[in-house]
Amino acid sequence: MKIVVVGAGYVGLANAVLLAKKHEVLVLDIDHKRVAAVNERISPLDDVDIKKAFANDRLDLIATTDASMAYAGADLIVVATPTNFDTIQQSFDTSSVEEVVVAAVKKNPKAIVVIKSTVPIGFTDSLCAAVDSGNVIFCPEFLREGQALHDCYYPSRIVVGDKSSRGLEVGRIFLGCAKNSDVKIILSTNSEAESIKLFSNTYLAMRVAFFNELDSFALKNGISSRSIIDGVCLDSRIGNSYNNPSFGYGGYCLPKDTRQLLSNYENTPQNLIKAIVESNETRRDYMCEIILASKPRVIGFYRLVMKTGSENFRSSAVIGLMERLQQTGRKIVVYEPLLSDAKNLGLNTELYSNLENFKMDSDIILANRITSELEDVKGKLFSRDLFGNG
Repeated sequence: MKIVVVGAGYVGLANAVLLAKKHEVLVLDIDHKRVAAVNERISPLDDVDIKKAFANDRLDLIATTDASMAYAGADLIVVATPTNFDTIQQSFDTSSVEEVVVAAVKKNPKAIVVIKSTVPIGFTDSLCAAVDSGNVIFCPEFLREGQALHDCYYPSRIVVGDKSSRGLEVGRIFLGCAKNSDVKIILSTNSEAESIKLFSNTYLAMRVAFFNELDSFALKNGISSRSIIDGVCLDSRIGNSYNNPSFGYGGYCLPKDTRQLLSNYENTPQNLIKAIVESNETRRDYMCEIILASKPRVIGFYRLVMKTGSENFRSSAVIGLMERLQQTGRKIVVYEPLLSDAKNLGLNTELYSNLENFKMDSDIILANRITSELEDVKGKLFSRDLFGNG
C-alpha cells in the first residue's frame, strides 16, 4: 500500500517506521529540518528504537513538505498532528487535524483517512459530516514518550472506529507490521474509540493522583509512603504500576486528556473526573508548602523533563511547581542540559550548564526523578521518587 503519515512527531514517526517495513510510506511535515533529518535517517526524536530502525532496517520511507504530492495516489492517510488543549475554549485545538483532513479528502476522496491525533469525543463523526466523507476513522494510539516505536511493535490492543470489514482491514494493516501478532483488534464506533483513548489516559492520571495523595497523607502524618505503597500494591487487584509518587502527573497526554474528558462531561453528572483534574493542582500546592517550610533562599530545579529518558518539558509537573515558587520571590535556578535558554520557559530563572556549580549554589534541589548524579547532595535533595524507576 501507499501510506501517507502526516506529522513527524512521536506518534507519526513511530507509526511511519512501523508501516515502512511492509508498505511504501511517505511522511508529510511542515518542518523542513525534521523532513531532512528523516530523509537522512537521523531521528529527530529521542527514541532508541527509531534510531536503531534508521540505522539498521530497510525502510521504504521518505519525508516531504509537499502536501499535494503526498496525498495523490495514497491508499491510507494517517493523521498525527498535535491537538493541544485550549484553556479558553476548554477543548482540544483540533484545527491542524481539520486542515489535514479537509485537504486530504479534497485531493484524494477515495483514500481512507485514519486519525491518530487525540480528539474530543464526537469529533470524528462531526468532521465526517463536515467534509461529506465516510472514509474518516479514528484509531487511537497508546504510546509512551521515548518508547513510541516499541509500543507500536508490541501494542496492547488495536482500536479502530469502524465496525465494518474495512475497519478490520485497517486494524490488520497495523497488526501485520507489529512484532507481537497476539493482539486483539477492537472494532467500535468513532465515538467509542475516542472514549477509549480519553478514559484510558484519565485512569492512568487517576492512579498517579491516588498515589500522590497517599504520599501527601504520609508526609503530613510522619509515616512511610514506601511502606504503605508496598503493602497496598501487593494486592493483585491493584498491582504495581503507576505507583511512584511525583510532583504531579504531566507530559504530552495526561494533563490535556483528563481536561478534555472533563469537558466532554459537561452535561453528565460526575465527581471523580473533576477531582482527578483538580488533584494535580492540590498536589503541587502542597509540595510548595513543604519546600518553603525549609526557608530556602535559592531553589534549584534538577531537570525539567517529565521523566527519566524524556526530552519533553511540555506540561511537566516540574514547570507548574516552578511557577508557584517563583511567585514567592525566591531565586530559581535550573540545571537542564536539553535547554539552551531559560527564556524559552517564559519564566525568570537562571540556567546553569555546570552541574557542580548548580549543586553548590542551590539551598535545596528539587528533582522529580532521582539519578546517580545527585548522590553527593542528598542533604539538599527534595524528591518524592521512592522507587527510582523513571
